[in-house]
Formats: sequence, structure tokens, C-alpha cells
Amino acid sequence: MSETIAESTSPEAEATAADGPPPDKPSLRARFGRWRDSHPTAVRNIQWALNVLAAVLVLGALLLPNKTVNLHVREFVRIPAEAILAAAVMLALPRRPRLVVAIVSGVSLGALTILNLLDMGFNEYLGRAFNPVLDWELLDDARSYVDDSLGTGVAIGATVGAFVLVLLLLSLMTLAMVRLSDLLLRDKQVATRGTLIAATVWVACSALGLQVAGTPIASEHTAAIAELQARRVLYTMRDEADFQKVARTDTFGNTPGDQLVPDLRGKDMIFTFIESYGRSAVEDADIAPGVDKTLTESTAALAKAGFHAKSGWLTSATYGGNSWLGHSTTLSGLWIDNQQRYRTVMASDHLSLTKAFKKTGDWDTVGVMPGVQKGWPEQKYYGLDKVYNAFQLGYQGPKFSWSTMPDQYTLEAYQRQVHGKKRDKPLMSEIILTSSHQPWAPIPKMVDWDDLGDGSIFKAIQKAGNNPSDIIADSTRSKQEYGKSISYSVTALTQWLERYGSDDTVLVFLGDHQPISRVSGNNASRDVPISIVAKDPKVLDKIASWNWTDGLKPAHNAPVWKMSSFRDRFLTAYGSTPHPSQG
Repeated sequence: MSETIAESTSPEAEATAADGPPPDKPSLRARFGRWRDSHPTAVRNIQWALNVLAAVLVLGALLLPNKTVNLHVREFVRIPAEAILAAAVMLALPRRPRLVVAIVSGVSLGALTILNLLDMGFNEYLGRAFNPVLDWELLDDARSYVDDSLGTGVAIGATVGAFVLVLLLLSLMTLAMVRLSDLLLRDKQVATRGTLIAATVWVACSALGLQVAGTPIASEHTAAIAELQARRVLYTMRDEADFQKVARTDTFGNTPGDQLVPDLRGKDMIFTFIESYGRSAVEDADIAPGVDKTLTESTAALAKAGFHAKSGWLTSATYGGNSWLGHSTTLSGLWIDNQQRYRTVMASDHLSLTKAFKKTGDWDTVGVMPGVQKGWPEQKYYGLDKVYNAFQLGYQGPKFSWSTMPDQYTLEAYQRQVHGKKRDKPLMSEIILTSSHQPWAPIPKMVDWDDLGDGSIFKAIQKAGNNPSDIIADSTRSKQEYGKSISYSVTALTQWLERYGSDDTVLVFLGDHQPISRVSGNNASRDVPISIVAKDPKVLDKIASWNWTDGLKPAHNAPVWKMSSFRDRFLTAYGSTPHPSQG
């Protein structure tokens, strides 16, 4: 056997064995060092490119506005005082403290950049800035919206992309600050002279008020943004305690049931919110023609059926989204413009308008919530005996983007399962209509009421509709489709009333908020239309002093009230006696 092995050994193997093992390969670091030594010009160019990139990242972050409307070149050609101050501090510190300051500054600047980007998104979609205390939980709602509107794949990609962006901003900003701090120390004399010159120029520009296209050259933007974020946090903390006191005070908190809405006894009351039905739908030149035509035709059709209406304006507590804030503000009589206030009032005994009907003992109370797809503990606050969510209305058709079912089907299911059944008491209903929820694609179409069935008839309509991704980023098409969706929702509601309403039906319907600024405009009001419709003339006579407009379309100069004032005005108009409760 040893002979066989000896015979199989090649001359090359014998030579290798004689010379010893092959030398180790140079490490990656060693090879990079050799490349660097042999390509000095390339190395120098890369280093300068990294220096420039670091400076651009830091200066861009220091000057980044928190609103998309301010994203102009002039915003980025200013001199940030924070950069000058940071350079002066770095030059004065020894190496180790300087490194700590650079790292902390980089992380802080990255975090502030993230908050600025969140402000941009919230201002664009909700008409307000991001609240660093309250709004983190809304990010999950945003992910769910993308999932429902554009698909799970897009939602996952957007979520992963957001996490990657956050990590990149924090790490790159930190590395950039460390690199720039090291760069200052390479030639401390030149860096000190440059810092002094920059400080002198900044002071001169500030003193003289020099501007570029109306924007001051001397900038304190980052300090102002940081102060603004701190103020938001402090305000939020104080607001929680203040609002708890307000919520415990109620004009009708101790009113006995027999003294609540006595002038509506025997009426079937319906309170309906139409998603995103805002003033822009009625008055924007690009949207209003189609919606106004629908309102005019619907007013005439209702009048033919014996119904009459009066309409006005309410200023919503929310804008572009967070519909539940509009619902709760209207029904609670409290100004609920953030999630903290919402949680506070939902856990309180403050009387909601819908609970007032339950408290009388003379109405059965029900909620129809096609947008609710999980537990809804708010049912208790609103005083609803029964709530029908998205899975309890018998719908077997397709979703229309975020909306789980068309409004026409929701109303027919309400008729079939609730309103059309015999009962011992009149009915008080709260109904949320969702077909006009963004991104307004695809939009359902009206079908024959007798053909609605289980909703399968909408499959072909949904399939033939627009793709959300084709509409969501196009302002012109968004406006067009938004207007169509409002016309659809109003048509479905008023046709239902013509078809199923009785002499004792009273309908109150309104928008919960304006659509996003891409549709309503950057300077749009927060007003929404509200209408009260009834056959019994006494119902509308009770609100004659409100000076609302006859019909479903409020006049431009019709009264505008804060949404939070509606509950008390409504309760008072229909005979309720105030018995205040004090917290």
C-alpha cells in the first residue's frame, strides 16, 4: 500500500513538500493599503468626494424645511448658524470629547431630519405637523392604508424602505459629523480662520436682513425646528391634564333622560358621516360642478318624495384623515384634535349625542361601521346597543381599495338587517359611509337596488375601475375621482332615503373632514357641509334660527360653526334642558 502511495505522488507535489506550505494571502486591509499607495490621486479624489458628501448631508439636514411647499433651492443656499457654532465647539475640544460631541450631534441631526420628513408627510396628508408624543401609533394605520389601497407587497416594501431610510439617516449623519470634525483638525489654523469668517458673514447678513427670493441668508432653522418640537412635547403633556378637566364639565351631563330631545320623540334618527366630504367638494372650481349637480338633483328628488333639507358648515377638528376625530368632535361637543384627547373622552362619562338618545330609554340605538374590522370598544361611549362591522353586513363582493364595501350596499344591508325590521321603539342610528375614502380608485357605481344581493354584482365594476397607483400621485385625476366619489356617496344616501324613508325619518349627514391638500389645496379651509333632512316640517322649523340654507347645498355665506358646537346646539334646538355636570 505504501508503494502505491509513493507511485501516485507527482513531481509537483514532491517539490511543494520540499519547499514548504504556500505563503499566506495578504489581508484585505493590506491589499487596500497597497492599492492606496499605488493610486494616490484616486485616493485623494475619493477623500475629497467623501468630504463634500459629508458637508452636503450635514448642510442639507440643517436647512431641510418641514413642509413640501418650502422645498426650494433658495432654502439650501443659506448659512446655518448651527454649523458655525458646531465648528467652533469642535475646534475648542480635545480629541475624545470632540468625537463624543460629533457622534451625539450626528444622531441628533439624523433624528431631527426624520422628524422633518414626518412633518412633511403629515402636513401633506393631515394638514398638521407630526406630534412626536402621540402620532407614532398612526404610522401603523398608514401601513394598513397602503396595504388596503396598493397591496401587501407595496406595504411591505414601504415599511422596509422606511426602516432602511431611518437607519441610513442616523448612521450616515453620524459618520458625516465625525468626518467633518476630523477634517477641521487637519489644519486647525485654516479651520479657525474659516469659522471666524463664516461667523462674521452670518452676523452681517442677519444685521442687514439680506435675503434670497424672500428667504433670509442667515439661518437659524435647525434651532427653530428643535425648539418647535420641544414646544409640541410640552404642549401635549400640559394639554392632557387640561383636557381631562374640560371633559369632566358637561352642559347636559346631569340632564334626566326624559328631558333630552323631547321634540324628536317618535322619530327614526340617522346620523351619517360621509368620508372626506369637505367644502372643496362644493366650492372648488375643479371639483364642484359634478358634486353641485348631484346636490341640486338630489334636493329636487327628495322634495318630490316629500323631504326637505337645510344645510350649513362646520369647521372640522381634523383634516385629510383621522376621521374618528371628526366623528367624536361632532358627537361629544368637545374639540378632539389629537389621539390623546380622543382616548380621554372615549374613557369618560361625557355625554355623546348618540348616547343622549339611549339615555332617554325611548330609542333603540345601532351603529353601522363598514370601516371597522376589529374590536371597537368605542361602542360603549357612543351608547350603541348593537354595532355592525365590516364582517356583519353579509357582503361578499370585492373591496374598493380601502373601503370594504360600496355605500349603496352598506345602506341596503342596514335596511335589510336593521331599519326594515319591526320594533317596539324608534331607531337611532350612526352610519359611516366609506366609499369616498382616498385614494378614490376604484370607485363603485350605482346599480339597481333590487339587484344588490350579497354584493357580488360589484365584482365587474371593481375590476373595470381605476388602479389606485394611477390616481394616488396625480393631483388632477385625484380631484376628478374624489368629486365622483362624493357624488356617488350622496346619491346612494339620498336614494336610500327616497326609497325607505318615512314621515318620521330624520337624517343628519355631514363630512368628517376635508380631503388631503393634494385635492383641496394648501390653503383650503377645514369646513365640511352638514344637512338635516326630514318630512315633518316641525323638525326643520326648530332650527329656523340657525339661518342655514334650504336644500342640500349650503350657501357660501351660510353660518360656519366649530364642529364641537353642534352637539349642544342640536340638543338645545330639540328641547333638551341643560343640567350641567362639574368634574
